Amino acid sequence: MLDNLDINVLKKLQENGRTKRSELAEKVGLSLPSLSERLKKLEEAGVIEGYYTKLNRHSFSYDLMAFIVVIMDSSKNYEKLTEHVKKTPEILECHAILGEGSHIMKALVKDTKSLEQLLSKIQSWQGVTRTVTNFVLSTIKETTSINI
Repeated sequence: MLDNLDINVLKKLQENGRTKRSELAEKVGLSLPSLSERLKKLEEAGVIEGYYTKLNRHSFSYDLMAFIVVIMDSSKNYEKLTEHVKKTPEILECHAILGEGSHIMKALVKDTKSLEQLLSKIQSWQGVTRTVTNFVLSTIKETTSINI
């Protein structure tokens, strides 16, 4: 169970994951050892899953983002799809969905040729019968922060 102090620590970390522990301890009114122990417990409990650096994709010439809906013939190929997705670096996210399709993937590639190659690869996976691709023109909001 999270207390108000845990919530405050997590909010501060979501604002800036690079905050030094000493600075974070001061902001939330804890000693450095107390904060470190609290963070360790939150990590061990799986509340904190990791710390990340967000890179500007355009700095690396990744100019095309797309959402790809995958339609499969049945759920018997689910495990194979999962294995393929985990091995494909262009796929940033993959979610099992209800509605049209079984999965939606967020993909990042350098150009249309790279996207064509990625789609060809996905469409060759066992059980994939069709894909529907949506290009991202611009991003209004993109965050990993959750409302706690």
